[in-house]
Amino acid sequence: MAQPRETDRAKRVRHSWSEAQAKTDWRERAIWYVYIIRSVAHPDQEYVGASEDLKQRIADHNARKSAHTSKYTPWKLIWYCGFPDKYRALAFEKYLKSHSGRAFAKKRLL
Repeated sequence: MAQPRETDRAKRVRHSWSEAQAKTDWRERAIWYVYIIRSVAHPDQEYVGASEDLKQRIADHNARKSAHTSKYTPWKLIWYCGFPDKYRALAFEKYLKSHSGRAFAKKRLL
């Protein structure tokens, strides 16, 4: 049986997409991180967050630049995960902050 022929337009779309994909090296894309930190002084306190610059964000938490975490400094990073785009990271952060997400984190991540 003969294979269906690809149209000229389909070839152009496929070719332009693969060129654009090749030009966008994975190292050039921003990685977003979802992280969990734990207070050293108050080990029962944990915080879930998301950031594009994880090292700077942890430094900001320890420098008391976040109202939600300033009372419990210093903080220690206990878990993180990278995501290819901001929206997936923010969706997973929202999940981890939910009741079922906290149970998942307690059972599987911590």
